[in-house]
Amino acid sequence: MANVLITGSSTGIGEACALHLDRLGWTVYAGVRKEADADDLRRKGSAKLTPVIIDVTDQSQIDAVAKQIEADSGRLDGLVNNAGIGRGGPLEYLDLDEWRTQLEVNVVGQVAVTKAMLPLIRPAKGRVVFIGSIGGRLGSPLMGPYNTSKFAIEGIGHSLRQELKPKGVHVSIIEPGAIDTQIWDKAQDTLERLRSELPAIALEEYAEPIETFAKGLAMNAKNAVAPQVVAKVVEHALTAKRPRTRYLVGKDAKAVGTLGRFLPDRALDTIVAKITKLS
Repeated sequence: MANVLITGSSTGIGEACALHLDRLGWTVYAGVRKEADADDLRRKGSAKLTPVIIDVTDQSQIDAVAKQIEADSGRLDGLVNNAGIGRGGPLEYLDLDEWRTQLEVNVVGQVAVTKAMLPLIRPAKGRVVFIGSIGGRLGSPLMGPYNTSKFAIEGIGHSLRQELKPKGVHVSIIEPGAIDTQIWDKAQDTLERLRSELPAIALEEYAEPIETFAKGLAMNAKNAVAPQVVAKVVEHALTAKRPRTRYLVGKDAKAVGTLGRFLPDRALDTIVAKITKLS
């Protein structure tokens, strides 16, 4: 039976993918950063589900997991690059370390894992799946670092797809909208931290957009779809004879994707400005 490595499996989309594929009979290497999360997955999954400690910013851990998979089977049929974080705030006042952390995890980390696993994926003619975001198609105020990371994933996925096509390896990008995960609690924590750390002038100049952003988080959390929906899409990307290059997941993602295709940038800017109170 096929095997798959999924990063960021402790919660949300990654956990849903790990448990879904485990139930389908896959040998799942579920990447987590803490032993407590590994124990939790063992309780929820079958005996075949194998939690592995992998911080995507730690090359030694990435290499160790690659060696473990090589020793177990010598091949990897699927890689789901899911691990990620979200950072935000007004660009002119946001500390550069916020940007560095965002890009190190969401971009460099995904590349590092993919590079390490490709020698195992190519012989198996396996699949590579990136969990992107509709935020990788359309940016929004106060979300510059996160949007940048997801736009980068679009570029990486497109380039890698063309590089690996002659090798028989498919590459897909999943672009979810609002998904019912802990990301909304984490976003609220980040928002509160920004409110405490941003200079007074930033809070004054961006007071209304920040308040609108906070309300938007609550609305997105309320209307979000279950992460199991994404897991089923990932299954298709890993198993379909002709997988799609990109998958939009959720009504909001599909709506934004449609608007992005047909409306010019300034029209989109006008819509976003009205919603976020930046007009």
